[in-house]
Amino acid sequence: MGRCHLQTSIRRGGLAFVLVAIAAIALVAWSCSRTDNAVTLEPVTVGMEATAVNSLIYIAESQGYFAANGLQVTLKDSYPSGAAAAEGMLKGEADVATAAELAIVRQAFAKQRIVAFATIDMFMHMKLVGRADRGIRDIPDLKGKRIGAPLKSAADFMLGRFLELNGIRASEITIVDVQAPQAVTSMTNGDVDALVAWQPNVLAIQDRLGDNALVWSVQSGQPMYCVAVTTGDWATKHPQLVKQFLNSLKQAEDYLVRNPSLARGIVQKRLGYDDRYVETIWQDHELSVRLDQSLITAMEDQARWMMANNLTPENQVPDFADYIYEDALRAVKPEAVNIIR
Repeated sequence: MGRCHLQTSIRRGGLAFVLVAIAAIALVAWSCSRTDNAVTLEPVTVGMEATAVNSLIYIAESQGYFAANGLQVTLKDSYPSGAAAAEGMLKGEADVATAAELAIVRQAFAKQRIVAFATIDMFMHMKLVGRADRGIRDIPDLKGKRIGAPLKSAADFMLGRFLELNGIRASEITIVDVQAPQAVTSMTNGDVDALVAWQPNVLAIQDRLGDNALVWSVQSGQPMYCVAVTTGDWATKHPQLVKQFLNSLKQAEDYLVRNPSLARGIVQKRLGYDDRYVETIWQDHELSVRLDQSLITAMEDQARWMMANNLTPENQVPDFADYIYEDALRAVKPEAVNIIR
């Protein structure tokens, strides 16, 4: 009996040794795999403004979707506007940028090889704030006033359209270049009589001026887009990176649909927003990865406005289909591409 027991123990010991060896090999393989993945993450730098229009990017960063798709994404979100981010991208400061569609229009007129490869938000958050103590009680009272707006940005276009629709000529007001970081100070100090701004600056102005602040939507029912852009050369040389980036944003969109409260909390924490502010702005954003024909229509409208106001020497609307790179999104989310060729 003792002899049988000894043989059984040896067999068990041998089996244990084999299992330990297999586990060790698996652990080494897993460690090597993790190391290889870490080494092969492809760097991508994104230039943008730190606002809620970029919520899908912040969600993707928070949930680790970029890394899971093989990307090491660096967010440069200190730009004062999307237009500035797009200009920085064209100067080589970033690989990708996000901006409102007017940035593409301006760069197209400047013959830059900029391309849009997705929209990630459709928003209605831009407002016109007027000071009652400067005699502004209704829209016609804007005549003869100093109105601040960040020039060369989508706000510039929206203000121009708003004035036209309300029968106010550009010659009847004075436009002052006020970039977003200076919006609250310029308005509360009285440097301007009215101002085009977006959140969180609108709430900050209302908090400081109280009933003295009158607010209108300056978009006149026309939505705007947050567009992911890059250069045509970068998209051509890195089509797989564009797909990986878009797949990360698609996953962020899916997360938002499944977990709306958690997703909103991610954006709130990342941008330092309070509950009241998030509750105010969230309904103004339609966060989705897509490419619609309406984007081209909006850019054509903006191009005609620029030509009519002598903001470009060009006299023909560009073919904005040439400024759309849709291959990557067709591969990642084909149902989201609705561009007419």
